[in-house]
Amino acid sequence: MRINEPNRVGRINAYNKTNNPQIGKTGKIPMGKDEVNISTEALEMLKHVEDPDLPQRREKVEQLKKQVEEGSYRVSSEKIAEKFLSFWQRK
Repeated sequence: MRINEPNRVGRINAYNKTNNPQIGKTGKIPMGKDEVNISTEALEMLKHVEDPDLPQRREKVEQLKKQVEEGSYRVSSEKIAEKFLSFWQRK
């Protein structure tokens, strides 16, 4: 009857070894720099965003809020479909 396979202990101990060549003399792993890269598409989209503090923008938002509160705010299904199509055609 065979209980232990040959070289089995060596396979288990291979995972327990702490041979990490990245650790320096201080015993700490050196940390890299964090980077943020903004794609050109995101930068282009940012150019088209309106400033929320513009008076025209505030007036439009107030009108929409009033329509929603009154229950008179309606969006045509054609406009919704157009937005969906334009979104899916870009990808």
